[in-house]
Amino acid sequence: MRTGFAFLLLAAASILAIPAAAQAADDFALSLTDHKFEPAEIKVPANKRVTITLTNNDATPEEFDSSALKVEKVVPGKSKGTIRIGPLKPGRYPFIGEYHEDTAKGVVIAE
Repeated sequence: MRTGFAFLLLAAASILAIPAAAQAADDFALSLTDHKFEPAEIKVPANKRVTITLTNNDATPEEFDSSALKVEKVVPGKSKGTIRIGPLKPGRYPFIGEYHEDTAKGVVIAE
């Protein structure tokens, strides 16, 4: 009886791990330091929904803003924010840090 329960528990854990692994493949890291995005270009798969995790290393908040992506997200200083975009048609989608437009610029490239 214990062997059957252990097998069932192991099978359930492996099934739950599959979506987490798939999600990690569609998660892209973006950082903000000295009011500049790094990397300035993010290449994502076209026609898929993806997640961008923005780490704001600055002490002040920044707003990830893109009319092309139809998203606005304020990320407080010294914290992380999650931005979900797509699915996107192939193309270039610019974004800015609204509070520092002169330096905080980038583009999402869907391929």
